[in-house]
Amino acid sequence: MLKERYLILNDGSIYQGYAFGHDSESIGEVVFNTSMTGYQEMLTDPSYRGQILVSTYPMIGNYGIDSNFSESNKVQVKSYVVRDLCDYPFHFSNNKDLNEFLTENEIPGIHSVDTRSLTRKIRRFGSKMAILTDNPDLNVALEKINEFGSYEENNYVDQVSVKKIENYVVKNSNLNIALIDFGVKKNIIRLLNSRGCNVEVYPWNFDFNNLDLKKFDGIVMSPGPGDPKTLLNDIKGIKKCIESVPSLGICLGHQIIAHIYNGETFKLLFGHRGGNQPVKEINSGRVYPTSQNHGYAVSDKKFPPELEITHININDNTVSGLKHKEKPIISIQYHSEACPGPVDSEYIFDNFLELIKGKNEK
Repeated sequence: MLKERYLILNDGSIYQGYAFGHDSESIGEVVFNTSMTGYQEMLTDPSYRGQILVSTYPMIGNYGIDSNFSESNKVQVKSYVVRDLCDYPFHFSNNKDLNEFLTENEIPGIHSVDTRSLTRKIRRFGSKMAILTDNPDLNVALEKINEFGSYEENNYVDQVSVKKIENYVVKNSNLNIALIDFGVKKNIIRLLNSRGCNVEVYPWNFDFNNLDLKKFDGIVMSPGPGDPKTLLNDIKGIKKCIESVPSLGICLGHQIIAHIYNGETFKLLFGHRGGNQPVKEINSGRVYPTSQNHGYAVSDKKFPPELEITHININDNTVSGLKHKEKPIISIQYHSEACPGPVDSEYIFDNFLELIKGKNEK
């Protein structure tokens, strides 16, 4: 028998559906992703920490779950909202269904929701806080949402970053990369390893004033969840590091680089989340389809004189890439590691290694 479940937004809107996943309640910021595939990668992406994810593609769960496709060690979303839930997935590598996957990760879900209506509301009025609950009482729901507070008040990076240094070593390599973990996806490490790089992963709040820079050929600043402004008081040692060796910032890492040089970030109305976001490389004029998942962007107002804009998002002209005018520092707002999404932008990792090669040859 189907059990009713309710998604209640902080504006009083109620979306009724049916329960799947874990039998629990959750509160978070509601966001949507337009990708047609890759729900497992989305659910396990640390950048979704603290958020209730809505898939705009109607049928979800049809190819099941393969443990090899997870981008972290657990489901990161607060809950999952879908239109049509597939109860009988079929794929040669499937080893469990979506309902089982969410249940074992203690994440509630809701299906049979009018996700088109919900997405249109978010696009028009912006991302909202909400509660997923089995109790339809609006007053109780709004009270719980208000008690929880806003998405911006939480440091979700601290929840997803490693707690101690981790090493990912490849054979016969003499390239060493320090990766600052704000919420890294596994594919970033895989892509660096596949290019012959040893990767040493550091907690986001490590004292980078004490990082032994002689050990490393480059630094990568990973993606992650939340507002970059919540982190700035704890990462003051990073500037010295990225100015000493070639460095790459991805998504949240890109935003932090802008802040390091006194740039600004702002919250987007509903964010960029999907696998087909068009980004233009300014120098070449080439447009790349990119995977994106962020709710904040670097402002082009009061732009740091040390930096140069290298990429823009075609949809809204927001800043999608930066480089330092004098030092080997580059950054991108989108996810060059994809998972899910197109792999057209993996060349960013090759550009990063070219910066390292150029530095080492001097």
